[in-house]
Amino acid sequence: MTTSKTANRDGLDALKWVVVAALLAGGVYGNTYFGAESLLYRVLILVVVAGAAGAVAVQTAKGRVFWELLKDARIEIRKVVWPNREETTQTTLIVLALVIVVALILWGLDTLLGWMISGLIG
Repeated sequence: MTTSKTANRDGLDALKWVVVAALLAGGVYGNTYFGAESLLYRVLILVVVAGAAGAVAVQTAKGRVFWELLKDARIEIRKVVWPNREETTQTTLIVLALVIVVALILWGLDTLLGWMISGLIG
């Protein structure tokens, strides 16, 4: 009985993905067909169609797995300790200082090698 439920669910998942593809294709076609209409109306309709397609996609097995991944990612983002303004400013200044030092070293090497090659070539 479990096998028939899985096969039935897989068949329904395939049908749901066809519905998602049809919604997205209809949105693209409608956006092209109604090109003369206001951009605001077309964008609002596309957002609604994309939301409907997303709602159907989440009802599939892969969609549920993806939704769980998004929820887990959001939980992990909450655990991140973000730097404050002072730490960000200090890190930025350190990076800028190192970029300037490396740029000066490369400029010096380029100048030195240029002089050496000029001396060899004459």
